[in-house]
Amino acid sequence: MTKTRDRILFSREQIQARVAELGKQITEEYAGKEIVVVSLLRGSFVFAADLVREIDLQVNVDFMTTSSYGHGEESAGRVEIVHDIRTEIEGKDVLVVDDILDTGITMRGVLDHLQQKRPASLKTCTFLDKPSRRQVDVPLDYTGITIEDLFVAGYGLNLGDYARNLPYIFVRETVEE
Repeated sequence: MTKTRDRILFSREQIQARVAELGKQITEEYAGKEIVVVSLLRGSFVFAADLVREIDLQVNVDFMTTSSYGHGEESAGRVEIVHDIRTEIEGKDVLVVDDILDTGITMRGVLDHLQQKRPASLKTCTFLDKPSRRQVDVPLDYTGITIEDLFVAGYGLNLGDYARNLPYIFVRETVEE
């Protein structure tokens, strides 16, 4: 008989520790500046909320919604800006925050779009990085954890319409009984 089980990859405590380290690094590197954090919805909202609380600077938070996956697990290869930021970013330091960098297609589309708004600087931060899946070159300035090619969920990452609220990251495995 085949069943599935969820294997926790990163616990709440591991995630909290790594987010705190990222917040400290960003605080040091942007010392004396104000930054605009652009959270890519929906996946990054949990990570972005935790991250901005760890950044000891003036932080303006805005949100952007994109679509490149539809309802599947594979990228459609193009990025649609569903909801753009409202903040004026010309001449400002911008940090784009996402839950996971996979193919790079979404992030590349977002960076190209935001670059047209002429920010002073434009950097990226993702909690998870899956470099084995990269299809386009994307600069990644801050990375929480690099992982293998696994389909993960929890901590903002969805499994269908669910699992975003879980405080840990897991992978669903098939097991024989």
